Amino acid sequence: MSRLVSQLMTSLVAVCSLGAIAEPAPSQEDMRLYDIATAPSADRLRADVTKLVSFGTRHTLSDTESNTTGIGAARRWIETEFKQISKECGGCLEVFTVAKTVQGKRIAEPTEVVNVIALQRGSVDPKRVVMMSGDIDSRVTDVLDAKSLSPGANDNATGVAGALEAARVLSKYKFNGTIVYAALSGEEQGLYGGEILADYAKEQGWRVQGVLNNDMIGNIAGINGVINNSTVRVFSEGVRYVETEDEARQRYFGGGENDSASRNLARNIKRLVDQYMTNLDVQLVYRLDRFGRGGHHLPFNKAGFPAVRVMETNEHYHRQHQDLRIEDGIEYGDTIEGVDFDFNAKLTALNAISLASMAWAPAPPQQVNIFGHVSPSTTLSWQKSTDDSVVGYRVYWRSTTAPEWTHSRYVGKVTEFTVENMVIDNYLFGVASVAANGNVSPVVFPGPSGKFF
Repeated sequence: MSRLVSQLMTSLVAVCSLGAIAEPAPSQEDMRLYDIATAPSADRLRADVTKLVSFGTRHTLSDTESNTTGIGAARRWIETEFKQISKECGGCLEVFTVAKTVQGKRIAEPTEVVNVIALQRGSVDPKRVVMMSGDIDSRVTDVLDAKSLSPGANDNATGVAGALEAARVLSKYKFNGTIVYAALSGEEQGLYGGEILADYAKEQGWRVQGVLNNDMIGNIAGINGVINNSTVRVFSEGVRYVETEDEARQRYFGGGENDSASRNLARNIKRLVDQYMTNLDVQLVYRLDRFGRGGHHLPFNKAGFPAVRVMETNEHYHRQHQDLRIEDGIEYGDTIEGVDFDFNAKLTALNAISLASMAWAPAPPQQVNIFGHVSPSTTLSWQKSTDDSVVGYRVYWRSTTAPEWTHSRYVGKVTEFTVENMVIDNYLFGVASVAANGNVSPVVFPGPSGKFF
């Protein structure tokens, strides 16, 4: 009898030990994100875009004194709206402006470029920031024409309206990390507003985990005749703009040209949309921006921050950077008739769930390294987090030609894990932090190529 008891105890110890090692993975769903995905209002977005269009022009060099016309009136209205949102959530937003006087190629005289910012401070890790931005300014054919009527309905009142609406939706929740909603100026004149805010972020010591730059998120009819309200493009840099010569050498031999933090930020957005939204397909475009063109995520990339561009798939060039006119029977100009507000709400929801998930998730792991050359197995290691919300980590892998992460496994609250019988030469690997609430950080590729901070 004693022998049987001994055998049973041995078996029990073995089971308990196995349970301690192979602890169950947390849920990979946060049910709150389903609610957030359906919360943005098309009617509210229409009202905000209509108001922004009513200022006549929002050109960076336009009137700043009038209360009804020009960029000055527009940015004061945006600031008032953010303050109203803050009032409704008991002061949960810190609303302020970040400005600088600049002069350059498209700004002949010294001009104050003013960004309007609403900051929803995180309760656990307030210096860790995720951001949604849109551009206040508009333009016509002549980039220096600050007088002509320039509605800028899709480009980019839809982006600013999206930031306002995301703030309305997410201000109902509390987050571990900080969310910043930014209405930027000076984009059409040379990406000045983004550069000003990136510099400010560095001065404030923000650890910027991701910037979602929204530029034209309301048009569904392409100049090629395609009409589609179910696809969106997310552009991202492949190699970090701030990569050093030594880091480039490491990447050349170890890989990572397709795994910058910005690119894994984009993959994370797609993962969230696939999980929490319906009838929206994220097209990951592995390029910084459209061919030969630029956007306001670039200044953040230049500052070393992960940043992507979110925009419609089907552009209509007759409605971009055009004087209002009818020519050869073709209507030109960026008017409100070219905006689909249900689509605008969809892309606002993409931003809202991405911001919320990243702000609820722990920070991505730091100091991720990989070992395993001339070995049958691959070992990853990373720095232990001081964030109590981290309950464990998830290791990811994919073939070297796969565009997205295809496999993963939860490995518990450890700082090193060996993937047995997987040769390092044949796969790409990464690590993400996991929270008990179901949210997972973006995946971090090992080494300097993939680091977020």
